[in-house]
Amino acid sequence: MVRRRLQEAALALYQERGYERTTAAEIAEKAGVTGRTFFRHFADKREVLFGGEAEFAEALTSAVLTAPGHLGAWETLLHAVRAVEPMFIENRSFSAPRQRVIIANPALQERAQSKSRAMTAAVASALNQRGVPDRLAGLAAQVGTAALNYAVMSWLESGSDDLDRYVVQAFEEIRNLSSPIPGSVHENRADTEE
Repeated sequence: MVRRRLQEAALALYQERGYERTTAAEIAEKAGVTGRTFFRHFADKREVLFGGEAEFAEALTSAVLTAPGHLGAWETLLHAVRAVEPMFIENRSFSAPRQRVIIANPALQERAQSKSRAMTAAVASALNQRGVPDRLAGLAAQVGTAALNYAVMSWLESGSDDLDRYVVQAFEEIRNLSSPIPGSVHENRADTEE
């Protein structure tokens, strides 16, 4: 698979030399293809780390749209995220070093944020198609995307094989934000007012 070879070659070079000092031609050479082949698969050297994002967004929005009809917005998002977990698991060996390269490069951070905004908008649109009002769909999509990112980062850092545990935990923690935090000033005040 040429596309994957290019992605792996780019990641290796970005880790060795840095993103700024690596060219598309060098990536192509390391992958054993021509520069022309590189540009058939990717628009530029930034995009090589984001190949697969469109497929992921499509799978996630499809999972939102096909979730059982009785689920509310938050449960629909949890259902959808759990449905796409295999995509993260399959790409784990690429995802962890990719994330480190992105964090080290402002141009890549900007591209990652742009991709994230596009995915959030797609998820919001899918929720809206399920009958969730526009503003609430947008809010749910933003919070759901944040939960997903939090879960994936925690999972990558942990070394655990169980991504689902981190996804469920992140969604539960967000759901629990409306509850008093045990031992907090607000909880203690409520106890003394009773």
